[in-house]
Amino acid sequence: MSTMVLEAALDGAQLRPVGVIRSLLKERSEAPRQGSEGAPDAWLEVYPWAAEGLLGLAVGDEIIVITWFHQARRDVLQVHPRSDERSPLTGVFATRSPDRPNPLGLHPVLVRAIDGGRLRIGPIEAIDGTPVLDIKPALK
Repeated sequence: MSTMVLEAALDGAQLRPVGVIRSLLKERSEAPRQGSEGAPDAWLEVYPWAAEGLLGLAVGDEIIVITWFHQARRDVLQVHPRSDERSPLTGVFATRSPDRPNPLGLHPVLVRAIDGGRLRIGPIEAIDGTPVLDIKPALK
């Protein structure tokens, strides 16, 4: 598919967050690089209009939370992996850098608790206020 065709297909496309992360992590500098590197659990608050979509989720489920890195730089195409200046510059598509043209985050987490329209999930490295775009089951 050419770029022009894709741009036409996406013309008018909108993403609507389904919820937001409520975390003890308040600043990007506080967040570990990956959830498995010491990230805390957090609450995923699902907006009331989307709460019916939680039907069928259960404590212990593995899910993938798709977020929008709202504090990311979108003009970055190369980074030093893990911010290590000794590492050679690498294209963002070969890294997990949050700075990228479309800053989507993919977070494999466990559902620890369900409280109405809120999910206690973790571990997750997303900071407080991070918009959640979608929730998907992790397929095995």
